[in-house]
Amino acid sequence: QLQASGGGLVQAGDSLRLSCAASGRSFSSGTMGWFRQAPGQARDFVGAIIWDTGYTYVDVSVKGRFTISRDNTENTVFLQLNSLKPEDTAVYRCAVKGGPFSRNPGDYKYWGQGTLVTVSS
Repeated sequence: QLQASGGGLVQAGDSLRLSCAASGRSFSSGTMGWFRQAPGQARDFVGAIIWDTGYTYVDVSVKGRFTISRDNTENTVFLQLNSLKPEDTAVYRCAVKGGPFSRNPGDYKYWGQGTLVTVSS
């Protein structure tokens, strides 16, 4: 199971750190991705981390503001959100897939329930 947390209501320019804790299994390979979905919009790729190498991908739309890291011992991945903007408002979800990296949410098999980030102007 994946449990996302850390969302909340913040003002533009603030920061948040989202967490995605994986329980029930340990990961030694595969990809953990972060996606977000605003009301009425498609689910967009935000970033991902390759579990065995630690290599991270961040979408160009948030590059320079969002970063991904992990705590191997806790089987947890973090999404640091800095310089938040109102357009970052969305439900953020983490997901896991086996095999190589992908930006396509349809390629991810396991999903967390999501955490809401609301950025006021």
